[in-house]
This record gives sequence, structure tokens and C-alpha cells, in this order.
Amino acid sequence: MTTRKQEFWNGVRDESPILLGVAPFGLIFGALAISSRLMVTAAQAMSSIIFAGSAQFIAAEMMGTGVSGLAIILVVFVVNLRHALYSASVAPHVRHLTPGWKFLLAYLLTDEAYVVTITHYNQESDPAHKHWYFLGAGLTLWTTWQVSTAIGIFIGAQLPQNWPLGFILPLTFIALVVPALKDKASVTAAVTAALVGVLTFGFSFKTGLLVAAFIGILTGLLMEGRPK
Repeated sequence: MTTRKQEFWNGVRDESPILLGVAPFGLIFGALAISSRLMVTAAQAMSSIIFAGSAQFIAAEMMGTGVSGLAIILVVFVVNLRHALYSASVAPHVRHLTPGWKFLLAYLLTDEAYVVTITHYNQESDPAHKHWYFLGAGLTLWTTWQVSTAIGIFIGAQLPQNWPLGFILPLTFIALVVPALKDKASVTAAVTAALVGVLTFGFSFKTGLLVAAFIGILTGLLMEGRPK
């Protein structure tokens, strides 16, 4: 049986390798936000309030081109709808927690935190303190994101423009997804979602992301239902 302290630090430990991709991503966002003529306080607040890298990049670019606030809110909402899928997956494991814990963990629920947390929840071990693991992973990511954004705001804009940093985001997500592809159903779902995502890339308001996610999930479910 693990203690709350052990679970917390296990979450910190398991989340730490992912930070190698997250930190440069946060730095790039900080630089992008300033180049889009956002105020320093607004740029940092985006990382604290939205706390979702892809949505922040899109929002910063839209704000820099003078898009209406309503359109920005709508796009951020659509891009972040994938978190509803994460919530549905995690919900059975946190049902026993108090509302305060649920609100806190919901705020910390991101792509990177979800992957390590749901893997830990699905392991056969004592569930009593697993939410402390979630907290450790989530806070580690949150702290890194805030710090890297701040660094990007103040010095990131000075980085040479020819640095090949644009590939960091897709590599981060690939590193998160690949270890979870353990059977034919999950591989088929991932490949299908990737192909649909490419085909629907031009959809308005980034709705192609949702289409790809739902078709990938449906394909995986159909594969799991097939006779062995």
C-alpha cells in the first residue's frame, strides 16, 4: 500500500520525462504571444487560465490578426473539447473524491497529464491515494508550463528564427501516444484518426480534430468488438 506522499512523487517522477518536450513548447508560445502584440500579463494569463498549448497557440495567432473575441472563444472551446473525452475516461476513478478535489484535478487535466495518470489508474494497485499521483503529475506539468511561458515572454522572442523548433509539438504527442498502442484496436484507432485528421485539416474552427477523434474512437470500438 502506497502513501499519499509516495503517490504524489511517483506522479512527479513519471511526468518529468515529458517535460523535455513541454518546456520548449511553452517557451515558443511565450515568444509567439509577444510577437502577436499581446500584453505580458495577458500572455502569462493565457497559460494560467486556458492551460492548453494548442488552443493557446491558435488564440494568440487569432488575437494578433484582430479576430473577434467571440470567434476566439468558440475556436478554443472546439479545440479543447477533446478534454471531455479525457474526463469521461478518468471519471470512474475519481467518483469518490470531494467536489474540491474534482475541480482541482479537472483544471490540471491535460494531454500529457492524462496519459501518465490513466496508465497509473489502470494498473492493479491500491486505488486509495491514486488521486495524489494525478495531482503530482498535473502540478509538475502546470509549473513547467507557467515557468517556460514566462521565459518565452521575456527572452524567447530573441531566439533565432531559423531554429527548427516547430516539430516539438507533434513529437511530444507522438511520444505520448505510441507507448499506449498495445493492440490491434488501439493501433487501428490511432492510424484512422491520424488519416482523418489530415483529410479534415481545412475544416472551419478546427472541427476536423473532433471528427478525427470520434472516427478513431468508433474504429477502435469496432475492432475490439470483432471476433478474435
